Amino acid sequence: MNRIMKSFLVLSLMSLSNFVLAEDPLITDPDKYTLVFQNERVRVLEYRDKPGDKTNRHNHPDSIVYAISPFKRKLVLGNGKELVVEKNEGETNWVPAQSHVGENIGATETHVIIVELQQKKINRNKSEQKSRIESHLTASYLIL
Repeated sequence: MNRIMKSFLVLSLMSLSNFVLAEDPLITDPDKYTLVFQNERVRVLEYRDKPGDKTNRHNHPDSIVYAISPFKRKLVLGNGKELVVEKNEGETNWVPAQSHVGENIGATETHVIIVELQQKKINRNKSEQKSRIESHLTASYLIL
């Protein structure tokens, strides 16, 4: 492969990786999203905004969303479809994977916790699973 072709390929891959990373809400909207916890199975985000705030386009994998405060938002999905979502304090919902732009169209701040399910498939044998569970339980009891 000649030098020009290699340079083009490298630049193309860099552009693609920037595009993919730019869809992460921690990158697109760091003023609104905070990473609370992450491991190989879940990523937990805290999201806050004020009335009138709007996010940049970003993606979420399959997620569970817990409303800490009531809110009303407009979502524009990746396919252009618009949804108005209104939740009460304490509501918990399953949200399928999606790309969207969100806008707070309510009179209150939005404050939610988002538990994103990681898409990696993890293969563990039974003894490794048992060891991890025992380790986790021991650590959990130490915290209590």
